[in-house]
Amino acid sequence: MTLYTLTNELIENVEAAVKRYENMREFDLEPDFFTEVKPYADGFLERLKAWEESAKIYVAEYSPKYFHHLQIINIMDTMEQLIVQSFYKKTSKKRFMDSARSVEYSLRKLRRYLEEDGLHV
Repeated sequence: MTLYTLTNELIENVEAAVKRYENMREFDLEPDFFTEVKPYADGFLERLKAWEESAKIYVAEYSPKYFHHLQIINIMDTMEQLIVQSFYKKTSKKRFMDSARSVEYSLRKLRRYLEEDGLHV
């Protein structure tokens, strides 16, 4: 799977996490960690690691001007937290939404670089 495809999947996952978080708050839901949260997070983590490997290779080969190894690490950390936190209504809304916007911005920036470098196929 290409980095472009994986990046698009992560952007979709951020959007889904925001919707899930809003639903959990709106309907006052409490998930079961072992049947809902953990299986989802474990499956997501595999995709995230595949994205990380591809992103590191891209940064090493293409050296995009405003996207560096540190952003990859930050995206990884934020996405891991975001996915788990999206299941819990008690998560601070401002913090959650700020994190979601931040990581989505970085992913969209990476997607633009991939398009500019002709790697969006």
